[in-house]
Amino acid sequence: MKRDAIVEQAIGGDAWDVIVVGGGASGLGTAVDSATRGYRTLLLEQADFAKATSSRSTKLVHGGVRYLQQGNISLVREALHERGLLYVNAPHLVTNLAFVVPRYKWWEGPFYGIGLKLYDLLAGKLNLSPSKSLNPEKTLELIPNLEEEGLDGGTRYSDGQFDDSRMCATLVRTAMDHGATMLNHAQVTGLIKNENDHVTGVSFMDVETGQQHEVHGSVVINAAGVFSNKILKMENEDAGTVVEPSRGVHLVLDQSFLEGETAIMVPHTDDGRILFVIPWHERCLVGTTDEKAPEPVLEPRATEEEIDFILRNAARYLARDPKREDVLSVFAGLRPLVKHEGQATKKISREHEVLISRGGLVTIIGGKWTTYRRMAEDVMEAAIDVGVLERKPCVTASLHLRGWLDREDPAMPKENWLRVYGADAVEVMSVCDEVERGHDKLHERLPYPRGVVVHAVRHELARTVEDVLARRTRALLLDAAASSECADEVAQLMAFELGRDSAWISEQVAQYRSLASGYLLS
Repeated sequence: MKRDAIVEQAIGGDAWDVIVVGGGASGLGTAVDSATRGYRTLLLEQADFAKATSSRSTKLVHGGVRYLQQGNISLVREALHERGLLYVNAPHLVTNLAFVVPRYKWWEGPFYGIGLKLYDLLAGKLNLSPSKSLNPEKTLELIPNLEEEGLDGGTRYSDGQFDDSRMCATLVRTAMDHGATMLNHAQVTGLIKNENDHVTGVSFMDVETGQQHEVHGSVVINAAGVFSNKILKMENEDAGTVVEPSRGVHLVLDQSFLEGETAIMVPHTDDGRILFVIPWHERCLVGTTDEKAPEPVLEPRATEEEIDFILRNAARYLARDPKREDVLSVFAGLRPLVKHEGQATKKISREHEVLISRGGLVTIIGGKWTTYRRMAEDVMEAAIDVGVLERKPCVTASLHLRGWLDREDPAMPKENWLRVYGADAVEVMSVCDEVERGHDKLHERLPYPRGVVVHAVRHELARTVEDVLARRTRALLLDAAASSECADEVAQLMAFELGRDSAWISEQVAQYRSLASGYLLS
């Protein structure tokens, strides 16, 4: 659907049942939940879907071994259940990834072995595969370039892996398939109240045209993640701070730093945090950090201390020590943690909370990617009451997401970049057939063909070069320099589809290259 038609759909007609503010994991999950229950649903996102936190995760769908260590059994059980549902409902996006916890002290064997058996137990029938203890030889067989000196063996367990921004693109299309109106680059600028001070709608600016619009609905849901405080203050400028942003940083290296397809979970770094070394899209992903962040921004940046921390700790577990010049991309994201006074961010729980203001604004805060579906279900249950909507059941626990294919279906694409489309891979290849040199790669160091750019514009609401290179594809994270080098070609392909001129191309290329420079280490 053309953007003009989506804007007209958003502002025309009757009041909406549900208006969702925020196009990250929690907002998109809420839109899917609302639309599949049969409510008229509008979602507004200030930038692009998954622009902030939801495209910058560790790419794991997991129960949270860290939270098991903290004794938060209920959170781990819920997350493992949701991990299992995602594995079933999005097989094209969620895969089973084997992890090894290497041990260099004999007593770590029973400690981690018992803990991960509990992890298996909590997952129940939805467990991916059982954990097991490994001797040094088997550990090195799974992770050939692991540091050998002092190695006593390891413990193997499984968790889910996914592509976060591709999951968001899938949720957008799933919601649209069920009748939701999804609009990115539409910044909410205020809340509308009736004579009783009850929130009955929002005002927003179409970022592309600068035009202001108003929309009304039975209930407004604030799912703005780290920007939730800002939306709350639109209703009440004296509203307290409910979200405490925490910054997580990741480095992307060449896959040669992690031979094989097994990930490493480092249980104790310098300061007691967990570090992951993970194979992802033919690269090696290393992270994360956990530092209190200042005011939320759309483009957080890693500090030198965080970069050095990751390189130093990764070197202890890899036979080949990564250097700054080996980093293909560095990215940072902000976790929307529920604020509790006096706690360090690495000790704050990832559990979510639903808040209802005096004026009926419903806010969802906290949580993590793995539990996005449960978060959406919980916030919708509250929103139905606030909006006095006819109660309809949640169906997302068994909802196959857009592109669903059976794991064993021969039609499931083998290439990582294409698998994320699932059944829609046929649609992608069809567009590539239509585009001149559509099957040619955008860049020799990237897997994406030219036709994917056009597909992102026609079918996935991509509006900028950044939308395509950062989120519809993962070029920015896989190789920031390569993505910058192909920005001009991407802009030209998009300009033809969108009817833009040469000035737009120049502006887009300049903006993207400025952005990409922040993902490179000097």
